[in-house]
Order: sequence, then structure tokens, then C-alpha cells
Amino acid sequence: MLAPLRYGAFRYLAVGRLVNMVGNGVAPIALAFAVLDLTGSVRDLGLVVGARSLMTVLFVLFGGVVADRIPRRLVLVGSNVLGALTQAAVAGLVLSGTATIPLLLALGAANGIVSALAQPASAAATPQTVPPELIQPANAIIRLGINAGMIGGASLGGLLVAAVGPGWGLAVDALAFAVAAVAFAGVRVAAPPAEKAHTSVINDLREGWTAFTARTWVWAVVLGFMILNAALAGGVNVLGPAVADETIGRSAWGVVLAAETAGMVLGGLIALRVRVRRLLLLGVACMFAESFLLLGLALAPTIAVLLVAGVAVGIAVEQFAVAWDTSIAQHIPPDRLARVYSYDMLGSWIAIPLGQIAVGPLAAAIGTRDTLLILATLVVLSVLGMLASREVRRLQAISPARGADAAQAGSADGGPGDVATAEPVARA
Repeated sequence: MLAPLRYGAFRYLAVGRLVNMVGNGVAPIALAFAVLDLTGSVRDLGLVVGARSLMTVLFVLFGGVVADRIPRRLVLVGSNVLGALTQAAVAGLVLSGTATIPLLLALGAANGIVSALAQPASAAATPQTVPPELIQPANAIIRLGINAGMIGGASLGGLLVAAVGPGWGLAVDALAFAVAAVAFAGVRVAAPPAEKAHTSVINDLREGWTAFTARTWVWAVVLGFMILNAALAGGVNVLGPAVADETIGRSAWGVVLAAETAGMVLGGLIALRVRVRRLLLLGVACMFAESFLLLGLALAPTIAVLLVAGVAVGIAVEQFAVAWDTSIAQHIPPDRLARVYSYDMLGSWIAIPLGQIAVGPLAAAIGTRDTLLILATLVVLSVLGMLASREVRRLQAISPARGADAAQAGSADGGPGDVATAEPVARA
């Protein structure tokens, strides 16, 4: 299960992503209190956070092109250096008392662009760092690190804000970017083919779109998650705290969310051991569990019910996440991988703001309980829609034996390790 850790490039990648997530856990807490200390306005906080999210969505396709065009190590190092600089600037402004909302908006937007550059590259780098037969456990280890980093980062962020103030929390986030950049410098993987530099960005986007749409299982899952994510963003992130305020209380709601994260860690450990031929089918079917929290909030908002639902959701999410990343890595040509990931990210995220904005008026019109039930129904229907695809149901994971054969076939070009490696053989 831990075999991927034998490869130096993978170890550096795993450490870099873990440190990134520690910073990402600290940043939202520190930024939220920095803005509230500055103006006391929730609207201003929404603008600052929204500016970052908007830039990430707008530039994620460009990030995919960049990651397929130049060495992914360079993209990861460069984006994290830029992230360190932008967050250090934010920290400096807050600590010196010179922060203003326009400055925070501009730096938040810049950080969103940095995130758009980094995310496709980091997702596409994993299959370059291990042999094909180890892609599934490698993805599971990455996910374990991400969840552990988020738990530790959120805890550290709360402590820093309470003890020394939000400015120092933002400084720690800047330091995390810098440490991650050092770690990513050790991710020595093959550069894209030289001829990619001679194509236009539009042609690269068109080529990525073709790879994305040519596989029904890819766009069917992304379309399903467009609906599913919008429903969850509105139901859990917006209505969830409102229901908790009237029933179990704010602190208990925090415990429920922590239970979901703990379930994700447990799910990652389970995913390390799962060996099934139709891995994507299993992952998508697990997404029925995403309706549990919504149903619990609507029908039985008690701490016992919501804790069980949270753990179940966390376990299920990790089965899908590992299945999806493994399927993408095994069946998408490596030179198009980052662009397919960028279309995946765009499609999966684009409806989230709509869900967050629309759920309030809908709940005011028909009631919170009925709105949650509608959202739970949308989750179930989105999963059924994904499972309606024959390709989703029948896509087979590449077995370790077949993966080993593929690795041997490409051994003349080198293997994963501490030096530059060839990308795995394309398996479309």
C-alpha cells in the first residue's frame, strides 16, 4: 500500500501537496477574521473570497494548457513562489494596519490565478511519479495527505487567529507556499514534447476539449458533479449552518464537519486496499451517500444522525476521488492530462456560486426543509444520471499485471524515481 513512497519524485509531490493543504486550511480562517476586523462587513468578506474563486474558475483552462506545455515541476514551483509572494503581501498589509478592501481584492484575485495555474499541474503530476500499477495507491496517499493537511491547517489557523491575530496566520500561509515550492523542486518528471511550444493556446484548448468530450464517461461524470456540487454547496454550506443554529448549535455543527473530514481520512485508508475492476462504477455509486447530510438536516437534525451521516459522506467522497483520479490517469493520454483536468475542474465548479446564491431565496419561498429535500433529490438524480452512462458502468481499471506490462514496454525511456522520468504509456 505504501509502495509509491519508494519513489523520490512521488515523496516530494506528496509532501508539497500536504504542506499546501496546511496553508489552505489556515488561510480561510485568517483571511475571514482579517476582513471582519478591518470592516466588520460580511459583504466585504464575500467580495474578497469571491474574487479569488472567480479568478480560479476563469483561468483554470489556461492553467491546464500551461501544465501540458511546459514542465509540471516548473509550473508547481513557480506558482507556489508567486503564492508565497501574494500571501506575504497580504500578511504585511494586515500586520502593518495598511490593508484596504481594494488591495485585498487585487491580491485575492492574483492568488486565484496562481491557484488556477497550480491545480491542473499538481493533479496531472501524480501518474508521472510512479509506475502505472501504483497509480491507485498513490492517489489514495495523496488524498490522505490532503485531508490530514486540511485538518491540521484548520486547527492551526484557529489557534493562530486566537493567539496572535489573523496577520500571522496569513504569514504562515505564505511560509507554507514557500516550503511547498522547495518540495516541488524535487518532483523531477518528463517535460511535455518539444513540439507543444509551437502550437497556439487556442489549438491546445481545442485539443484538450476533444480529449474531454471524446470519452462519454468523462463528461457524463463532470456534468453530474456540476449539479451535485451546486446542490451540496447550497444545502450543506449555506442552509446547514442555518439549520444548526436552530437545532444542534454552532459548536455541534463544527463537530459534524470534523466528523466528515475524519470519514475522509478513513475513506482514504479504505481506498488504499480497494481492488475492483470497475473502480469508477464503485466510486460513482458511493456518491449516493452525499444525500445523507441533506436528508439528515431536513428530516432529523440531531447530533447523532448528522455525525453518522458526516462520517458516511466522508468515506464515500474518498472512494470517488481516488477512483476518478485513477481512471483519468489510466485512460487519458499524458500529454492531454492537465487540460482534461482543467475542463473537469471548470465544469465541476462553475455552478457552485449559482447553488449558493439561489438556495436562500428558494428556502424563503418554500421552506428550508422542502428545499433540503429537493437538493437531496437532485444529488440522487445526478448520481443516477452518471450511472445511466454505459461507459461509466463498464470502464475498467488497469490491473497491476497489465500496468506492469505497460511499464516494461516503456522502460527504455526510464522509470519513476529521483531523476527525470518518461510519462506512462498513453492508455486511451
